[in-house]
Amino acid sequence: KTMPEDYESLKIVIEKIKFNDHQWQICGDLKVLGILLGLQKGNTKHPCFLCLWDSGARERHYKNAKWPARKTLAPGSPNILYEPLVPHDKVLLPPLHIKLGLMTQYVKALNKEGSAFKYIQNKFPKKSESKLKEGIFDGPQIRKLMRDPEFINSMTALEKNAWLSFKSVVENFLGNNKSVDYKDKIKEMLNNYKKLGCLMSLKLHFLESHVDYFPENLGDYSEEQGERFHQDIMLMEKRYQGRWDVNMLADYCWNLKRDLPEEKRGQKRRILTRSFRDKRARYHSRQ
Repeated sequence: KTMPEDYESLKIVIEKIKFNDHQWQICGDLKVLGILLGLQKGNTKHPCFLCLWDSGARERHYKNAKWPARKTLAPGSPNILYEPLVPHDKVLLPPLHIKLGLMTQYVKALNKEGSAFKYIQNKFPKKSESKLKEGIFDGPQIRKLMRDPEFINSMTALEKNAWLSFKSVVENFLGNNKSVDYKDKIKEMLNNYKKLGCLMSLKLHFLESHVDYFPENLGDYSEEQGERFHQDIMLMEKRYQGRWDVNMLADYCWNLKRDLPEEKRGQKRRILTRSFRDKRARYHSRQ
């Protein structure tokens, strides 16, 4: 609970779960994946573990999709500080965080005085202005906007094209469905993002230069459940002011139970009641 999110802490975790014995595939946020692979933290010149993409060479972004491949992840290589804790071929690119990154770049490129950004402000009135301007959204909020037919009416032509291509990539690539023309959809989205003025981030770079590195069905490898747990447990930590005890764990478990749909809870209650009646009948039959 008090361990920082750094190389030494993750090294302990990797040893405790006996990763070397099991060799699981790993899917998580890019910060953790970077630490596991020995990458330097923060905004670096070469943040990609697959190639030597130059994050600062903006004049080449959207033009140069091919960059020199990394030959090694050994310490001393560009922006590599430590020996990797896991093999790079066991690391999966995270579809949820890729989607969040695409949303971030889209919102940051919107005209802050335009109707589309104002619509988002009215849609999420409890969200702070700083988070809105930085495009910080979670999965449920993005899905809420994607299902909103009125949102698209507030956009300019450029914003609309970028938004529709973003939705197309989410629905036809970053989920359970992978269309046969997904590469064309990604290329179209990148072109529309460029026209809108979106900066090329590491997450866009993965789609532009390493789309073949993604697994076949991204819905099978989503890190969304882990991210949901992370968000829930952070709220619990704030509520209990950092005190980890059995009461906090019980509270978390009851939250999960309350999140179940009402019909499932009712069904479980009926099953438990029927089981109790059966046990009571057997008890009385023995008396």
